[in-house]
Amino acid sequence: MRRRRLGLFVLGIVLTIRWVMGGEAEAQRAGLVRIGALTEAWGPTTLIVGLRDGLEELGYREDRDFAIGVRFTQGDPAELPTAARDLVRLGVDLIVAGDTSNAAKAAQMVTDRIPIVFVGGSDPVELGLVKSFARPGGNITGIADIDIELAPKRMELFRDIVPGMKRVLFPYDAANPLAATLLRVHRDAARRLDLTLVERPLRTQEEAQTAIVGTRKPAVDGILSPRLHSLNIPGFILQVGAKATVPTMFHSPFYVERGGLASYGADRHEMGRQAARLVDKILKGAKPADLPVEQPNKFELALNLRTARALGLTIPESVLLRADRVIDDGPRERRSPSSEGGRTH
Repeated sequence: MRRRRLGLFVLGIVLTIRWVMGGEAEAQRAGLVRIGALTEAWGPTTLIVGLRDGLEELGYREDRDFAIGVRFTQGDPAELPTAARDLVRLGVDLIVAGDTSNAAKAAQMVTDRIPIVFVGGSDPVELGLVKSFARPGGNITGIADIDIELAPKRMELFRDIVPGMKRVLFPYDAANPLAATLLRVHRDAARRLDLTLVERPLRTQEEAQTAIVGTRKPAVDGILSPRLHSLNIPGFILQVGAKATVPTMFHSPFYVERGGLASYGADRHEMGRQAARLVDKILKGAKPADLPVEQPNKFELALNLRTARALGLTIPESVLLRADRVIDDGPRERRSPSSEGGRTH
């Protein structure tokens, strides 16, 4: 599978939307479907790359049949409604709201006419995105990432990767509406695993940087990144991981490729490809209301052995055998045979 790598955590990244930059005539030409992608990340994500790749695999050609314009809010969920209204104003034909349920709620809030495909959110029924998994209703369908359900497994794997782990730092955006649910799930998992969850509520990006980047052992034995982009918390945890001062655990291999120790979660690139199949059905006349909500079909455990060695860690063989992706010395990347079949854990 070809994967195009994008740098996500670049402050001040410039938004580029081809059918905006190219002018109205470019956007209006016959046959070009304008897809608006909405995310609170810091730039186009692995999920959006998967969406583009999936559409091309289905026979669509970028700039001939479709163009993707991205609105990202650099970790600020409060800006998502404004970004969603921008996409509506620009006349997109379809919105893909990705990475967290915040983006989907923002898109749903501003339009009941334009089809929406969401990617993210563990329970879209509880969140009010859809009426049911089988019959979503309205103008929205998508893929539930079940990440909240994966959180206890991620913490368990972190404990197995770092022998002797007792204290785990969990920084989170206190103002993010999803934080309360995430905190409850992680508290329960820590109690079950006999771990101490060091909770760190944060309210500004400056506070997050100070609290996270200076983290050292033995204050904590590891840092667990929340599945939220707000306040650039994952970006600051990545800085710690790249310096190899404290073990770090994320939800996506994106961070492991850049120095984080480990990640476990749904394959975001594959979820983007799943979203492309839903987009294809909608473009061919299907109504979002009638397209069942899907769940991820592939999960990944990724490990960075270079980071492990820098930390003085020896990852247990039992964990290595379960890994789908292992980053090691040199440009090579070893994948276990299980990754080819999309084994779940």
